[in-house]
Amino acid sequence: MIPDLAIVGAGLAGSALAIRAAQAGRRVLLVERETGPHDKVCGEFLSREAVLHLHALGLDPLALGGVPIDHVGLSRGRLATRTRLPFSAVGLSRRILDEALIVRAQACGAIVRRGVVVRAISPPGSGQRLRLDRGDDIAAGSIVLATGKHELRSHPRQPGRQNDLVGFKQHLRLSDAQRAALDGASELTLFPGGYAGLQMVSHHHASLCLLVRSARLKALGGTWPALRDAILAGSPLLARRLSGAEPVQDRPLSIARIPYGLVSTLQDGLWRLGDQAAVIPSFTGDGMSIALHSAAVCARLIERGASPDALQRALAADLSPQIRLATTLSRAAVRPWVQHAAVAAAHLLPALADRIAARTRIPEPALARALGHAGAAPAPGTPAPATGLLASSPS
Repeated sequence: MIPDLAIVGAGLAGSALAIRAAQAGRRVLLVERETGPHDKVCGEFLSREAVLHLHALGLDPLALGGVPIDHVGLSRGRLATRTRLPFSAVGLSRRILDEALIVRAQACGAIVRRGVVVRAISPPGSGQRLRLDRGDDIAAGSIVLATGKHELRSHPRQPGRQNDLVGFKQHLRLSDAQRAALDGASELTLFPGGYAGLQMVSHHHASLCLLVRSARLKALGGTWPALRDAILAGSPLLARRLSGAEPVQDRPLSIARIPYGLVSTLQDGLWRLGDQAAVIPSFTGDGMSIALHSAAVCARLIERGASPDALQRALAADLSPQIRLATTLSRAAVRPWVQHAAVAAAHLLPALADRIAARTRIPEPALARALGHAGAAPAPGTPAPATGLLASSPS
């Protein structure tokens, strides 16, 4: 069988498209390099928009063990503030969420091949084919690139506008007291050269995800212990949260050269989803919703017989202003004097933070189009629209 769609990467975007396309009657092949559930460098914050997309796919993140988040904290040094979010978000491990999406895709009829590495994609003019690490080729009607922040060597993506950040992520078991103190909140800590997010992603585990400028990391010796110690020495609130914490993994995951600010304009005949299409800075908490949004837009365009170029234009129209503003803010936010001002402004001028949040999220008309109805009004129990303080840990 030659699939109508061969999707490379079974993360949020790839699996979400597989679900939608299979439900529409398409023959779908979903290829994933990992053999089983795994963690990713991600803040694991599901915004209201992301939860809406998951509900549309038949998944409830709370039923998967997610933790409700209704507050956001912001701190720099000894200055800290916390405010209630005007919407409900969810913290959930990517290990659990990604696996649930893959299982859902299979249940909808997609064929999933795990532990398979795609080495190359043939040029569109010679027919759409995947070249696998085992030496065989797979023909497909169309090929979708959804490999997240990892590039396929034969089809590199464009750089972003902020490419000098290194990401780290680790799950932790907090002390009972600190788990209770963090419950229901996503706390963003600003430090010289970067920022860190901490939140619960299950009833037992917290997720620490941080970004630091590569020059700052190098100045500290380039090691995780040195970076962690430097951050905690200047961040009393985060140090208190992590006091007595036990790491779940032996060492944190890491990733370099994250292309923040990317909005792809490539015209290479491939459907590009998620971080292959657009990457918004993590502090917005909208990274996972953009991945799910790109899959929904892609599915609708495929059904209309549109081209991959139409997807890039549609995503640019939906997301460019938000990503441009968020990247400008992110580039400023790693500077110490801006960080102090940001915490003070969040405390004194919450309305300003509201406006920034509204302008760095997927617009309601675009969300409604992607979800396929006239308005994005949620079903009972679904989070309300986001109008509050910048909401999250890195995602």
